[in-house]
Amino acid sequence: MTIGHPPRSSFDTALDDDADRLAKALRTQWRREEKRRKIRDQIALPVRWQAASDEVMDHWANICRCPAGDTPRPPVLAGQLDEIMQVHQRIPSRRLVVLGRAGSGKTTLALRFVLDLLAARSGPADPVPVIFSLASWNPTTTPLDRWLTGQLERDHPRLAGKRDRPGLARSAPDASTRAKELIDHDRILPVLDGFDEIPDCLRRPALTELNDTDIPLLLTSRRTEYAAAVKDARALTSAAAVELIDLALTDLDHCLPRGTRKTTPTSTAWDPVLKHLRKHPQHPASVRLAAVLRTPLMVMLARTIYSDAPDRDPWVLLTDEFSSTDDLEDHLLDDFVPTLYRDQARARRERVPHRLGHLAQHLNRLGTRDLAWWQLGSTLPRWSRMCVIGLVAGLVFGLVDALVLWSGFWQAYGLAPGLRKALLNGLAFGSTSGLGLGLVYGLRYGNEACTPSRVRVRLRGGRKEMRKEFAPRLAIGLVGGFCFGFLAWLVDTLVIGLAETEYGLMTLLAHGAESGLRSGLVYGPAAGLTFALTAALEDPVDLETAVGPLDLLRTNRAMVLFHLLVFGLFTGIAGGVLYRLQQIEFFDWMLFGVVGGLGGGLAYGLSLTAWGQWVTLSRIWLPLTGQLPWTMRAFLEDAHRRGVLRQTGAVYQFRHARLQEHLAAEARASRTTR
Repeated sequence: MTIGHPPRSSFDTALDDDADRLAKALRTQWRREEKRRKIRDQIALPVRWQAASDEVMDHWANICRCPAGDTPRPPVLAGQLDEIMQVHQRIPSRRLVVLGRAGSGKTTLALRFVLDLLAARSGPADPVPVIFSLASWNPTTTPLDRWLTGQLERDHPRLAGKRDRPGLARSAPDASTRAKELIDHDRILPVLDGFDEIPDCLRRPALTELNDTDIPLLLTSRRTEYAAAVKDARALTSAAAVELIDLALTDLDHCLPRGTRKTTPTSTAWDPVLKHLRKHPQHPASVRLAAVLRTPLMVMLARTIYSDAPDRDPWVLLTDEFSSTDDLEDHLLDDFVPTLYRDQARARRERVPHRLGHLAQHLNRLGTRDLAWWQLGSTLPRWSRMCVIGLVAGLVFGLVDALVLWSGFWQAYGLAPGLRKALLNGLAFGSTSGLGLGLVYGLRYGNEACTPSRVRVRLRGGRKEMRKEFAPRLAIGLVGGFCFGFLAWLVDTLVIGLAETEYGLMTLLAHGAESGLRSGLVYGPAAGLTFALTAALEDPVDLETAVGPLDLLRTNRAMVLFHLLVFGLFTGIAGGVLYRLQQIEFFDWMLFGVVGGLGGGLAYGLSLTAWGQWVTLSRIWLPLTGQLPWTMRAFLEDAHRRGVLRQTGAVYQFRHARLQEHLAAEARASRTTR
């Protein structure tokens, strides 16, 4: 009699499906990034490591999970880039710390580890390796599992949804998202990149939090910062540690000439430089250059700057122009970006470092490495953002109102009087909406950016958990729409009345209250039904369609346009009902529909949605002040294509933290000298 495996529950099957889809999305994303960064290039620099010193490792008995009394047998930890997965699997605890100096290849190694582990997955129950950038983690406010869940939900919106309850095991709590379920059931293997990028005061609590777990993981850090944290707390529990080895001159002989144009049939521009390093290793210039070219980052910079341009000679790196290794490194960092943009016109090329520097400073202020499009305006002071949001929303609403009214007023009142009357109406509606939306923005978001929604609209109906929002959104829309309609038409009546009639203030207030009440009865139901309908039609964005930084931007833009169309439709219907019930003028009905639907919808979309705030702050205000380019999306995509930025999930990052720090410092220095 053959005993088979017990049948898997529907909950386990659902977890398997989520894990498989996540693995597929990550494999696609990181293969593309690996190809862009040429990690598997035949002339790629070697990344090698050796076992780290015992002072930064836990006891071998803990690492090997030895029972009491047994003698541990430490595994061989030395290896090179294509062996990282095997080295990790040799460690019984599956917990490994990778140490190295800045630019030594830690992130490249983490990427290769993820790709190798994804390729080796033998079944859906195998954990999915996911890279998490630790710079944005605050362990004193956010436990590790909650932070990991939030990062997964940000980069893979489908995992932010809750699973339909029928047919699932009771072990899946109602409050859990798909991301939390994957983490709670050990379907995620965290690859924690950049422990050293956590602020100094948070490294000890971060290590303490990590020590409270025993999950398999891979952690990268600069050695000095990690060693200091270990002295304050203790080494990562049950974790072995390896340290990346500096490049040797033979590595440069293999890499630099093969990736460089030929100056003669048998030599390249790098050959005289490498010959000098071999023959005169004690020469001061040789000592400086050899010290700089010991990390893959600096070799990559040097190869980019001097390998292809015929007017650039690497021999300059051996001259007395540079008196220290810091001068040499600063020179390479200074020339890296201009070299990548050398095909651009000079004026445009000179603006690129300034704009990248603004982005680098923005990330430094936020204390993160993650460049998210919805956060680009968040480093502006709160009151500045409130004013800009209110101004743009008010101008849009006022202009729509004035143009629509003038199209009808000029025939009834004449060209100039009609324009004056339309402008007064636009002023009333624009000022009311701008002031109101600016205040709502400030109260709602404060110092935080509006997070983009991870949903899309499906006309055949959304998920059940989304429909639970039907009643709350209906109530919010009813109240908000009524208040806006009442106040806007009250102010409009007062402005027009005081400017063009002799009625007293109390009479105008009475007329204004009547108009406002009638308007509120149109805008309230229209806004409420709009928000309620979208709740009924929302569905989480598919995992495979939202792994890029700008995919969510397109999704949120589509959501705002859908809100605009539906709001205009319901405003017209509500105005038509009121037209029948109260016998109001047809012209007023048109105002309800066009002004309220188009103007109000645009004002709302530009002020209280992630896409609208991106347009208002990052596409209008920051370009007007010269801090960002007008074509911001194209600028980010181009920087990624050229290799200045790298993609990780729903955000971009600078190719290396050292590059971000350098660009930010240059931007600060440039501002100081102006």
